[in-house]
Amino acid sequence: MVVTLQQHYPLLFTLIYSMPDKSYRLSDYDYHLPQENIAQHPAHKRDHSRLLVVDKTGDMLEHRKFTDIIDYLRPGDLIVVNDTKVFPARILGKKITGGRVELFLLEFPRQLSPCPEGEGWHEATAIALLKSSKRPKPGVTLHFSPTLTAAVESYQEDGKANVRLHYRLTASTTDLESVLEAHGQVPLPPYISRSQGSTREDSKRYQTTYAKHTGSVAAPTAGLHFSSEVLTLLQQKGVVVEHITLHVGYGTFAPVRTDDIRDHIIHREYISISPTTAAAVNRTKKNGGRIWAVGTTSVRTLEYATDEQGEVQPIDGVCDLFIYPGYRFRTVDNLITNFHLPQSSLLFLVSALAGRERMLHAYNHAVEQGYRFFSYGDAMAIITKE
Repeated sequence: MVVTLQQHYPLLFTLIYSMPDKSYRLSDYDYHLPQENIAQHPAHKRDHSRLLVVDKTGDMLEHRKFTDIIDYLRPGDLIVVNDTKVFPARILGKKITGGRVELFLLEFPRQLSPCPEGEGWHEATAIALLKSSKRPKPGVTLHFSPTLTAAVESYQEDGKANVRLHYRLTASTTDLESVLEAHGQVPLPPYISRSQGSTREDSKRYQTTYAKHTGSVAAPTAGLHFSSEVLTLLQQKGVVVEHITLHVGYGTFAPVRTDDIRDHIIHREYISISPTTAAAVNRTKKNGGRIWAVGTTSVRTLEYATDEQGEVQPIDGVCDLFIYPGYRFRTVDNLITNFHLPQSSLLFLVSALAGRERMLHAYNHAVEQGYRFFSYGDAMAIITKE
């Protein structure tokens, strides 16, 4: 179903497009979202979610199903996905007093040399959040199992804890990642509120089918819609699929607390683009193909790596690019994404791409039409290059 704004909403069209499209006030990025619109579980199948197409070139909204995304890409286009892998960052344990404690790792731990506790024991350091009835003091050891403990070394000014993990490898846990998988839980976002917490289903569905490089505490959720079948059909159509890596950090959930969004300090995240991917993107642009980013993580990575001449460069480093209205996109043409929180930095990004009023109208329309929002919710395709 196609909704043409100018034809179906003439007064609204005149109103929203006569207003200034670029605002830096946080309050101008708000919208009403009923609790029932926040998805608590994924769709029955990955590619069975709904798809709201926002066509900037024709000022249209179109209601489709996600598998229809194939219809919008053409031979010679290139789609970029983020192949980061979510690790089980939430670990439940006890203090030496017996009180419960939750350790939330904010990064994949940095492995150290084998520690002196005995054969098979290893150490790693990490930054974490601790949740308990009383904050553990520095020097306290937290117990998660006979083969995994964590010593609280110190606290940072913002309350984050520096911890040192001690873990013992076994026949079933042969490296740090498998240790965390054995003891940890998938760190679902705070807006997914269930009495039973994360489930075995989440360990599979809160992960993309192409996840490869471990390092994220949250999934690049736009990619959750892509089944292997959809990716295969795209490639058979002549669409090039390339991978980048951005490890999603806890900062992606950090609320914006400044009235002027330009004063917000964006979070820093590790990114990587291979020479092969950079060359493929540049070649596609030169040949007139469109660059489709899957998720805001792919957008930030590609735009950060684009030089002044408009060429994407290989990179292995840290990205702190903050995209908000007024930003000039140099690489990304179209975006496949999910619906984002009100007053969030991700809503700023999509507003920079398609226009604030257009996006707010699309979001309000999606609410009215019963779309499911956020990580396990439905998808949106933003088309700026026809």
